[in-house]
Amino acid sequence: MSNLTNIKSEIDNYANDSNLTELQIVEKLEKYYFNKKVNDNLKLYKKRKKKVSEITKDLKISPRKFYAILEQKKIVHKKYNKE
Repeated sequence: MSNLTNIKSEIDNYANDSNLTELQIVEKLEKYYFNKKVNDNLKLYKKRKKKVSEITKDLKISPRKFYAILEQKKIVHKKYNKE
């Protein structure tokens, strides 16, 4: 529990030093760690070590969102027709 109090105090100190609120700091941290986890999973996806279904479960996102991330990062993937 002491580690969590240290993190809370660091966030409070950073909020006092910067113009950001605590929630804005936490949102930035969330984006950073989400992108870090996405990049790690993308490396495994490129090496064909991990499937889309496993990655979407780990990241807790929909497959559509994952494919949008792939297109955004210009990573080649198969596109399936619904017809």
